[in-house]
Amino acid sequence: MLLAVAGLDEKQISEREKNLASGDWSSFSPQEQAAFAYAKKMSQEPASINDADVAELRRQFGAERMFDVIWWACRCHYMTRVADAFQLPLERENVFEGFSAPKKK
Repeated sequence: MLLAVAGLDEKQISEREKNLASGDWSSFSPQEQAAFAYAKKMSQEPASINDADVAELRRQFGAERMFDVIWWACRCHYMTRVADAFQLPLERENVFEGFSAPKKK
């Protein structure tokens, strides 16, 4: 849903999901690759996150945006675990349907 809210159409979302799931992230920007690698490591082995992982995010995003990536990765992992623990169902429809993406300047 967030990709649709960001303005991607169904074809773009499908292609992006396919590329993400393949594990070959070479079609993504270096920033995206760094964020994906961080989120994957946090999901699979959170205790293994180290200074080098954070330094790579800082190199790619800068000091302030690095914290955005870390915060959103933590929030999304937390929300997924809460939903799984309570067996909360996902929405059947896109609750953001009809909202338009911000116009690009």
